[in-house]
Amino acid sequence: MSKAVIYCRVSDVQQVKNGNGLSSQETRCREFAKYRHYEVVQVFNEEGVSGGLIDRPAIKRMLAFLRQHRSERIVVIIDDISRLARDLKAHIELRTAISDAGGVLQSPSIEFGEDSDSRLVENMLASVSQHHRQKNAEQVKNRMRARVMNGYWIMKVPRGYKMEKCSGHGKLMVRDEPVATIVQQGLEGYASDRFSSVVELQAFLEYQKEFPKDRRGKVHIQRVLDMLNQILYTGYLEYTPWNISLMKGKHEPIISFETYKAIQDKLHDRAKAPARRDINQDFALRGFVLCESCGQPLRSCWSKGKYDKYPYYLCHTRECAFYGKSIKRDRVEDDFVKLLKEIQPSQRVIELAENFIEEIKTKRFGHQEEILDTLKKEKQLIERKVEQLVERVIAAESPTLITTYERQIKQLEEQRILTEEKIQKCGTVDDRLEKINRTSWEFLGNPHDYWVSSSIERKRLVLKATFARPLAYHRNEGYRTPALSLPFLVLKEFSNQKEVMVGGRRLELPTSTMSTWRSNQLS
Repeated sequence: MSKAVIYCRVSDVQQVKNGNGLSSQETRCREFAKYRHYEVVQVFNEEGVSGGLIDRPAIKRMLAFLRQHRSERIVVIIDDISRLARDLKAHIELRTAISDAGGVLQSPSIEFGEDSDSRLVENMLASVSQHHRQKNAEQVKNRMRARVMNGYWIMKVPRGYKMEKCSGHGKLMVRDEPVATIVQQGLEGYASDRFSSVVELQAFLEYQKEFPKDRRGKVHIQRVLDMLNQILYTGYLEYTPWNISLMKGKHEPIISFETYKAIQDKLHDRAKAPARRDINQDFALRGFVLCESCGQPLRSCWSKGKYDKYPYYLCHTRECAFYGKSIKRDRVEDDFVKLLKEIQPSQRVIELAENFIEEIKTKRFGHQEEILDTLKKEKQLIERKVEQLVERVIAAESPTLITTYERQIKQLEEQRILTEEKIQKCGTVDDRLEKINRTSWEFLGNPHDYWVSSSIERKRLVLKATFARPLAYHRNEGYRTPALSLPFLVLKEFSNQKEVMVGGRRLELPTSTMSTWRSNQLS
């Protein structure tokens, strides 16, 4: 009896799991070997490998086996020509490699010969097999593209989503809690400047226990950037390799399109310096308190005493008159707490300001129909502009003009989406905004409590939300007059003009207040 080996291949992993493809091929090959009186000495299974590839693990093992038994002229049995390869070039190269290794290729489906007619038939069948593979790939791609065009995302799912089978939809991308809420808080926080930099957002995500991390417990900065640039979080999708432009998806959004646009504006137009990694609970004011003499940030350190270590702030500028002169940390931070208490508005001022904001909101809701009508007209105007640009694209011959028109169309489509969001939200009250408003008023009414009872992240937020720029500190006289942020500056103006607040039905923000705030921002 001649010796034989069997080569089986399936390109789909599911066929490997189900056990149908490989086992049926082997059974047919063994039947052929029995008919030809061959002794099957080895079976080589190729699991989940495309027929267009040449470099395959099982093929390598089989060729090595054939070389070891070259003198025996072992028969290589395949179920069908497509099992060897689905590419003409790959078929010819593998056929030659088997022959050079001393093997003889046979199949129950085709008679392999060395004459010209047999070679012609073989190459034609290999070409047909290649055509089938390419045609299948095209059909799969077309079905996938049609699925995406219907609003269903089929690629890799971003953090915060997962795939689930839903009635009437098949597999649909849905929110994956609690990760989705963490992603939402992070992206909205970055858009609203709660996190002033990508590094601060990275630190927030690493602090969340439920958010997925790498083996070291870290969130890579590239993953954070990918999240910030992920259009899927808005409920829309696009895929430029398949010429699928921005369109509404079937999945639930995590953030609004308006938030996404704010993130993009911040990423590309208002880049900020990364957050310092040496700021911790021990020195919460590091980097925010300046030396009054030289204007440079005070540094912090632990000084070793006779019995213990003691924390200090100090100036590290050699040309400064206070260079190297330390200030006890408790003194700097106690003075800061006193400063927070001094700028804290009275409860009466907070109540008046709240009433004023409520009055404005009530008046705004009274003009809801006018606002809605304006938004609808704006949407119609955008749609007409898009139609005009599409006509120009069709008529244009210059590639540069076409690219310019397409860019303008995309910008208009984004404006249309923003306008549609405003139309949907017009007249509705977001419960989250109500909660944010309550928290904001609580903070404005008592920033001191937020400072003494918060984590380092919240402390840094207090600094950014309360003051327009870093604070100058004199080692003998304490803090200089602070530059307040706009909300505290307005509340201070309220306190100075109580008669205006109580008597008038309408409050105009004094010009001096805005001028002071602008000068603070510029300096």
